[in-house]
Amino acid sequence: MKLSVLDQSVITKGQDAGAAFEETLRLAKFTEELGYTRFWVAEHHNTNGMAGSAPQVLISHLASMTNRMKIGSGGVLLPQYSPYKIAEDFKVLQTLFPGRIDLGIGRSPGGSYETRLALTDGLKKSMNEFPGQVERLQHFLHGEPGVKAYPYVDTPPDIWILGITHRGARVAAENGTAFTYGHFINPSNGKKALDYYHDQFRPSAGQMSPLSNVCIFVVCAPTQEEAERIAKSQDIWLLEVERGIDTRIPSKEEADSRIFTSREVERVRENRRRAIVGTPEKVKEELLLLSEIYGTDEFMIITNISDFDDKMRSYELLAGALFDR
Repeated sequence: MKLSVLDQSVITKGQDAGAAFEETLRLAKFTEELGYTRFWVAEHHNTNGMAGSAPQVLISHLASMTNRMKIGSGGVLLPQYSPYKIAEDFKVLQTLFPGRIDLGIGRSPGGSYETRLALTDGLKKSMNEFPGQVERLQHFLHGEPGVKAYPYVDTPPDIWILGITHRGARVAAENGTAFTYGHFINPSNGKKALDYYHDQFRPSAGQMSPLSNVCIFVVCAPTQEEAERIAKSQDIWLLEVERGIDTRIPSKEEADSRIFTSREVERVRENRRRAIVGTPEKVKEELLLLSEIYGTDEFMIITNISDFDDKMRSYELLAGALFDR
């Protein structure tokens, strides 16, 4: 099984964006040493807790400070942008770091209606244009007749479509791209989406056979009790993200002292369907089971907890369990 990372450069209370980016870099270097396959950074806007608003810039920094693993976006919000410009950006990255760049794209609006208008400079673009935008992006990446996106590269970056429903799987299959299913957002529709993707995949210039992975929250610790304790900050963070008020991760002290209401307890229980929390043995067992259900051999791990040392150890314990070290 292959393991990869999705990092959202989330700011912990008491820190700033600079500290979040430094931790993202440290995590990229550390997981590369552990044998992780790829490292993706996210794109979020108009939110106080997620520093990664410009993945192309962050990708360049991370790729320059690592050596082997693929660095990519998880993902660029294509509906807000020009496919031509995204093709140019990622061809530049692929030229600077040959064979190491992934172009993950999503259909998300990027935030509120006002935020989306700010991203498009007031232009009201339809989300229904996404499949056509994917086609145009492929056109520009592979140098088909017409306007060319430069610089020229022998092998354009792989396109990954990020999806949480059957719709995203269909766009990926019909256009012959790789596909990432966001179990960490929607744990209910993954099997249906991935079955459709693998069954209906059509080869393209950039992808001859289906390629998929699944993104999931994981918190791993030596004991179940400790895993539950350190996962509490992620539980609280998800509650706050859903409320849309504060997207920073609570401090370790705040998480330890927080007492959930009965309604919050129920919501935490529901959110835990998006995650695996436990010992290395438990996490390995559940990932292997999901691998069979989803028909994929790669998981992208996202861990949003307050203590960075605990976060590093979680990735290390997971690698030790899955890579039989």
